[in-house]
Amino acid sequence: MILCCGEALIDMLPRQSDAGEDAFAPYAGGAVFNTAIALGRLGAPTGYLGGLSNDLFGKLLSETLGASNVDHGLCPRSDRPTTLAFVTLINGHAQYAFYDEGTAGRMLETSDLKSLPDTVEALFFGGISLVSEPAADTYAALCTGETNRPIMIDPNIRPGFITDEARYRNRLAGMLANSDVVKLSDEDMAWLGSSPEELLADRTNVVLITRGSEGVDIVTAAGTIQIAAERAEVVDTVGAGDTFNAGFLAGLQKDGLLSRNALSQATPDDLASAAQLGVKAAAITVSRAGANPPWASEL
Repeated sequence: MILCCGEALIDMLPRQSDAGEDAFAPYAGGAVFNTAIALGRLGAPTGYLGGLSNDLFGKLLSETLGASNVDHGLCPRSDRPTTLAFVTLINGHAQYAFYDEGTAGRMLETSDLKSLPDTVEALFFGGISLVSEPAADTYAALCTGETNRPIMIDPNIRPGFITDEARYRNRLAGMLANSDVVKLSDEDMAWLGSSPEELLADRTNVVLITRGSEGVDIVTAAGTIQIAAERAEVVDTVGAGDTFNAGFLAGLQKDGLLSRNALSQATPDDLASAAQLGVKAAAITVSRAGANPPWASEL
């Protein structure tokens, strides 16, 4: 089972009622949640780990996970509220108002975590769950304490959400240094002020640099290759990177490369098939509204 560790929240999307009133419709979301959903739909054994609420929105998140074959039995449950992200459109651009104080997801503590079962073969971390304490420190402790299972991280850095940059950089540096696969956008790389070669100096064996319509670079100690993006009629890009992550992990599992030893020896050519599955799945996601990853049968 590939365990996705991080945020699940409710996107409140702007709508209009039959009476013409402004309204908001709740949709399950969150970067790590989206990756878990995409993995489950692609047929990979998948689990999700994050704090879930017992409220009506927590029930929606649980039902959505279950409908996409994602095991969420490791999730601590509480009566704290679910994180809400209200979306407004200003000249066509989305702006977010987050309601995250004291929520089930944000208040996740290391004491809430259960021992991971042997069925967990790899872990994935990322998203805004790496920004806000105490959950961010909990995920960091889980990541940096893992010595046997392979780890993939996509920090999906959003500078506007970061309130303590020094603390965030220190936390992220520790997680990156203990990850086997690091996926970054070119914007992420610029913000970090780092290079793929510097990342490869630690435990990391694979660096993926996504460049939008230009595709993705696969960088290892053995060299670099570029995988072209799939052509698609773009409706929006919500969930595209999350879906790519899922496709890449599913591809690694399918190709027998989802282990620390295999990843340490893999060349870019060995990893090309997994990356191609990622870009193919992402192309379907961008062709329809919202984070709606494809099922395996659609590929």
